[in-house]
Amino acid sequence: MVRYTDVKSKADAKFTPKSMNIHRVVIKIGTSILAQGRDAGEASVLESLVGEICDFQSRKWEMILVTSGAIGMGVRELGWARRPQDIPRKQAAAAVGQVGLMGTYQKLFGARGATVAQVLLSRGDFEDRRRYLNARNTLQTLIGLGVVPIINENDTVAVDEIRFGDNDRLSAMVAAKMSAGTLVILSDVDGLYRSSARRESDLVGMVPEITAEVERLAWKSRSDGPGTGGMASKIDAAKIASHSGVVTVVANGFRPGVLGEILAGKPAGTKFLAAGKLSAREKWLLFGAVPKGDLVVDSGAEAALRERRKSLLAIGVTAVRGAFRKGDVVRIRGVSGREIARGTVNFSSEDTGRIRGLKSSEVRSALGSGTASGEVVHRDSLALLP
Repeated sequence: MVRYTDVKSKADAKFTPKSMNIHRVVIKIGTSILAQGRDAGEASVLESLVGEICDFQSRKWEMILVTSGAIGMGVRELGWARRPQDIPRKQAAAAVGQVGLMGTYQKLFGARGATVAQVLLSRGDFEDRRRYLNARNTLQTLIGLGVVPIINENDTVAVDEIRFGDNDRLSAMVAAKMSAGTLVILSDVDGLYRSSARRESDLVGMVPEITAEVERLAWKSRSDGPGTGGMASKIDAAKIASHSGVVTVVANGFRPGVLGEILAGKPAGTKFLAAGKLSAREKWLLFGAVPKGDLVVDSGAEAALRERRKSLLAIGVTAVRGAFRKGDVVRIRGVSGREIARGTVNFSSEDTGRIRGLKSSEVRSALGSGTASGEVVHRDSLALLP
């Protein structure tokens, strides 16, 4: 059954781990808000949101903004009738649009005495751990200086982000990376609905746990706006944030004072509660790194991983899929085929295939005297899926 309740402001405390910074907020502004804000009569929507961000920052809240809209703004600047479908023209539009997008934000924030910084990230910045940590340090430094970081995907060079990505997922990964207390995703819909009629009474106020049935409600809540994300991507983002200890609220950015309502704990949109807290390395393994292949394990190995938090030994591996090198991240799947964990492998796909099913004492003879053990994935380099 779908698990949801009405919003109760007292419920949040037990779902916010003490290690999270409850006064650090990541706000994602969707394309629909920027697209409508281009008209003079509607510019006040974005201006109002910027005003709220600045007001909270003046009260010592730490605000990080993730924005969409570079491609759409570039399309308008270039005078094109519609958004292009080919990658090179999307990249060109993004390159042109970034200038105008940041110019708009700089003007609005500058009018309130706030300083902003542009930070362009690609999936590679999350996949490579050194870049992952460098990006986090840069954002932390900007926040310490009182600057509002404005983050967007680096669409001018990152092909995968344009083809598959959306800034909902990016905002969740930033919230997880920065140990934020709250992620606010603002678009042109009020939240998650139980019915496609989208009546006020159908709005789901709170989601304690993201189940398969909750995910199936996404199609009933879809937006009619120009963005690429949709409610499904917002639920995916909430899942990433939730398992990183971050509360997520999906709400209508056109609602006056919406940010203030959300941060005051008042009913606004749909609130997805935090499910737990992962370490920085677990966050990187599950949500930052891009898996290069799959390992299928038997029931004994699955139990050892999930129940006893053991390392994955060669004897428990029944199948190897994909091509990967030592040190790559792989998915680990149970007997049913469902992904149960991700981890960094100690062997290449070729070597893992040669030793799968072998006892640890047999691994060295199979691969040579230089092999240390039969641990395909050490428990310290493994993260279980919630």
